[in-house]
Amino acid sequence: MSATPPNTFAGLSLILDRMAERRDDAEWLDVQAASPTARYLLLDTEGRAFLHVDRDALRWLDADERRRLSVDVRAWLLGIADGRPHFLLVLEGDTLIGAAESELRARRASLREAGLLLPADEASLFAYAKGLAHWQRETRHCAYCGSPLVAVSAGHRLQCTNTDCGRMHFPRTDAAVIVIVEHESACLLGRQNGWPPGRYSTLAGFVEPGEALEDAVRREVLEESGVRVGAVRYHSSQPWPMPASLMVGFTAVALEPTIHLRDGELEEARWFTPQQIADGIADGSFVPSSPLSVSYRLLQHWLRERAGMELDALTAARTTM
Repeated sequence: MSATPPNTFAGLSLILDRMAERRDDAEWLDVQAASPTARYLLLDTEGRAFLHVDRDALRWLDADERRRLSVDVRAWLLGIADGRPHFLLVLEGDTLIGAAESELRARRASLREAGLLLPADEASLFAYAKGLAHWQRETRHCAYCGSPLVAVSAGHRLQCTNTDCGRMHFPRTDAAVIVIVEHESACLLGRQNGWPPGRYSTLAGFVEPGEALEDAVRREVLEESGVRVGAVRYHSSQPWPMPASLMVGFTAVALEPTIHLRDGELEEARWFTPQQIADGIADGSFVPSSPLSVSYRLLQHWLRERAGMELDALTAARTTM
């Protein structure tokens, strides 16, 4: 059996040093930004990245191209990869964006669209940049006094401009749990109203204040399905900057299988055996979550462990029919 691949957008630490200790070193940042080896990841104000028009890869901007296009917006440090400084540039205005698309022969794509197209390292960098840009865009005023904020620390901190306040604001990440629950030989999956026909996914929800991750799993499953959960084990995590979440994946064991929808989040919840999932994929009555998601990875892991089935092969067989 093949190994489970890393979650989409994960593994960035293997390729990038974020250089957090140098973010307040203005002289060092200027040197890196002026380096002929510098690369700039371009986003528009909606968080879409610039890709090559004729292939599925990020269209990085180099220092010479930045000067030629007169892109004078602030560059925010992402880090160092392969000895090269990597920065984020957010382009504003139809004129500049149109010029960039034309001159660079680029097209724009959302993270959901590009996540399955880009190489894993570029997808992770796109997710990182999108999360940072979204936080900067949505956090304009001090939560304590209402004064405007100014970006510092290479764009990774926002400081209140009121000298009587001066509070520092840090990027926000909303933790959410997502879990595949099993009971004997079946797993619990649910669907929300409005999803495509046949779409089922693992259960998920946000972590509340004062709550351990394992407790959040038990609460969410109980609230949504009425199923009580006992043992909870960590599986993996995934940055999910759509707009600002961290998905923390778990496996869990139900204490009993009775389903009682409680909070109205789900239209339906059901127990599925591996064979029911395989048969449903084959005849089109079961549609798993997007391969972008940790939900897909949790189901992939469970099918492999419980029945020796490969989710990728099952879905591929369906698409070739």
